[in-house]
Amino acid sequence: MDFSGAVLAGGRSKRFGQDKARYVWRGRPLAAYVLESLREADERFIVAGRPYPEFGVPVFGDVVPGADSLSGLHSALVHARHDWVAVAACDLPQLTPAYWAYMFARTRTTEGLAVVAEGPTGWIEPLAAFYRKDLEPVAREQIARGDLFLKHLVEAARAAIVPWSELAPRFGSGLFLNANRIEDLVGGADDQPPG
Repeated sequence: MDFSGAVLAGGRSKRFGQDKARYVWRGRPLAAYVLESLREADERFIVAGRPYPEFGVPVFGDVVPGADSLSGLHSALVHARHDWVAVAACDLPQLTPAYWAYMFARTRTTEGLAVVAEGPTGWIEPLAAFYRKDLEPVAREQIARGDLFLKHLVEAARAAIVPWSELAPRFGSGLFLNANRIEDLVGGADDQPPG
């Protein structure tokens, strides 16, 4: 499909205790699941502050370091070749190609610069979303102001928000299983996407 896929793996994983991207869950590293979910993207790459040769895709560092996830998202926009960029955290192993195709279809009908999912708690999921490359200067300016909140970038983008009530029946309640701690991957995380 005519979009870029970026996996953000630059976090320090303090609560997790080890490199999340390389953590093996159900026989594979977490980042491998996310890269696989993006297999329909025309290009895939990782944004990280360390090399990941085992994943077989280019790795780019932060263009403007020190701004947490916003630095990674900004770098994804800088390095992407396509107008739309799927940006995913490396610790979301239950994302699927069907999810990205569904969200990409929404890019064709939005006037905003992002398409972001609502999660099961009502919060947005800014690291499982599409962003237009045109948003790069906005992200850069936000970093320069010291505002590191992804929510503020989503608001500035006038993002289309895809409601959880629309996503859960299609992709399962575990779609946004997020590994902040190793315990998050144990028990209760077995809800698989339908089909």
